[in-house]
Amino acid sequence: MSVFRTKSIEQSIRDTEEPGHQLKKSLGALDLIVFGVGVCIGAGIFVLTGQAAGANAGPAVALSFLIAGIVAGLSAICYAELASTVPVAGSAYTFSFATLGELVAFIIGWDLVLEFTVGSAALATSFSQYLGVVLQDTPFAIPEAIASVDTGVMNLPAGLLILGLTVVLMTGIKLSSRINQVVTAIKVAVVLLVIIVGLFFINVANWSPFIPPSEGTAPSEAGVLDVPLVETLFRLEPTVYGLGGVFAAAALVFFAFIGFDVIATTAEETRNPQRDLPIGILGSLAIVTVLYMAVSLIITGIRPYTDIDPADGAPLATAFTAVGVTWMGNVVAIGACIGLIVVAMILLLGQTRVGFAMSRDRLLPPALGAVHPKFGTPYRFTLLAGIIIAIIATFVPLSTLAELVNIGTLFAFMLVALGVIILRRTRPDLKRSFRVPFVPVLPIIAIALCFFLMLNLTGGTWLRFFVWMAIGLAVYFLYSRKRSIMVTGGPGYNAGMPEQQR
Repeated sequence: MSVFRTKSIEQSIRDTEEPGHQLKKSLGALDLIVFGVGVCIGAGIFVLTGQAAGANAGPAVALSFLIAGIVAGLSAICYAELASTVPVAGSAYTFSFATLGELVAFIIGWDLVLEFTVGSAALATSFSQYLGVVLQDTPFAIPEAIASVDTGVMNLPAGLLILGLTVVLMTGIKLSSRINQVVTAIKVAVVLLVIIVGLFFINVANWSPFIPPSEGTAPSEAGVLDVPLVETLFRLEPTVYGLGGVFAAAALVFFAFIGFDVIATTAEETRNPQRDLPIGILGSLAIVTVLYMAVSLIITGIRPYTDIDPADGAPLATAFTAVGVTWMGNVVAIGACIGLIVVAMILLLGQTRVGFAMSRDRLLPPALGAVHPKFGTPYRFTLLAGIIIAIIATFVPLSTLAELVNIGTLFAFMLVALGVIILRRTRPDLKRSFRVPFVPVLPIIAIALCFFLMLNLTGGTWLRFFVWMAIGLAVYFLYSRKRSIMVTGGPGYNAGMPEQQR
């Protein structure tokens, strides 16, 4: 049995029509754009803008967002071609199964499950922190014992948020889409208000030097697991700021650009995927890149980057408070609190759709892939994932795991770009409503840039990523390989299939 057996595009599409495993098509182009913008305007714009400026890039964090946006844009173009050609739930997992084979598909699916699980739990934790800021000095202040794992026993608000979002996603994606549209409108309004009000408090001198000169770090801060891998591999002196800091910040803020990845996971629930998916993916990416760059210029223009605390969980609100605009700081805190709810929901949505696709292919227990007869959602996997993520958000501090989201996302993007090249060669006959230009040059550039940003993540992040992948390989060879639908069969799988493909 070959671990590189592929599942045909036609069979993947036929699987979407199988009774009991058929998702309801209810999303249009506007829904997808809002999903993408909704997941991007969250921790990135309210937290990472300040943290990356203070710790890595200074005012040049705007360039970091531009670099990350360009890399994400190249990957987005590849996603748009594959998502519109293979409109099936599962995103990079499904694309890899059709192009690179079952083993690679399982690895990337395992990777995406980690990415979305850690991401949604971390964002729920961030929501709880902002909620604490909003409610402090009120009768509804959250007791310290249940407000944070670091200072108390548990983070109860984070766990309750995930359980509530689980119920929302189980009862129908259209409901979650409507909630997302309302909350995203609030977030965009807050961001635009930040930009407009911030323009009146900018001190242009704070942008000079725009790229701060490179500075060395203390030896105690330069452990192999704590510095970018590129510094270890090429024996570079550990530094902050300078061009190295700009690229390190780009790797950090890449988390802000995973929205279109989640859009691709909803391909099977889109009414006209060939038209709407490219619009949703590229449209949302363009909007958030402009907003991120604008906000990063605002925060570094209002406050010198040397005064920004990298450990501040609400740097944007702090910047306005520092210049005496306290009311704006409160607005930012409330907007961030509301916004993080939707970001956590969309990441949870992406996680359930990847798991659903893997269950339908029997790489995970098939019972988890059952669809609710009334709501048309994968309710079993959604419930299981929600409970697990709620437990993680409630009892585990996730600061050391946050970068796993970035490395997992970049790895997925590399495989998607590779999939475009392979599918062009193996299936030139497929109808493609959207085509990546300059193949294979543009996908190769996307792969190289993604890998370069991965090298700018810490050695510890790489180590944890390899450990998770090793666990996934054990699951595949001990369980999934012999239970795959490519082996156990189903309508259209065994008939006429060459022996070497089984």
